[in-house]
Amino acid sequence: MKLSRGEWVVLAFNALYIAAFSAYFVLIGNREFLGYIVTMLALIGLVAIVHRNVRFPMSILWALSLWGVAHMAGGGVPVNGSVLYNLMLLPLTGGGELRILKYDQVVHFYGFAVAAWLLWHLLRTLYPMLRGTRTIYVFAALASMGLGAANEIVEFTAVLLIPNTNVGGYYNTALDLVFNAAGAITAMIVCALVERSRLPRG
Repeated sequence: MKLSRGEWVVLAFNALYIAAFSAYFVLIGNREFLGYIVTMLALIGLVAIVHRNVRFPMSILWALSLWGVAHMAGGGVPVNGSVLYNLMLLPLTGGGELRILKYDQVVHFYGFAVAAWLLWHLLRTLYPMLRGTRTIYVFAALASMGLGAANEIVEFTAVLLIPNTNVGGYYNTALDLVFNAAGAITAMIVCALVERSRLPRG
């Protein structure tokens, strides 16, 4: 596949931040996030394979890349004796693991909004008969939530295999799933509104 100049820039950006964070995690001995990097490389490879046939717009490719940076920074950047993922951005409610709104929750919302957007684009490209239907929005949102659940399984595996992870407990997992769903649903509402606004008015 011949890459455009923009695609080469996205590829270089991803290679640069993954290499930088990989070196950093090795230096600090963070085995948990080294495992996440392997997972991310697999996901980037999967997106690249699908991109050959579907050709995602640059906006989606950059949104995915920014999600990757936010994820790596969340687990690696130290803040107040912990990591960025545990940083309270806006103290809306709760205590302990029920605290809202944390950096982790914002990344979950954003990330699975992007995933739903990507899946929506994939469905409308491969199955054009679904364009503009409620089905495409519901399927994309539910599929994104499914990916979010798979992510929680990966985190659970990290808890079982690696001591002293920053994954959190039951409430943290439940909130992650809630923010995943909120992001996916919000993305599909936005896609529906944008698509409807582009329809010819008769």
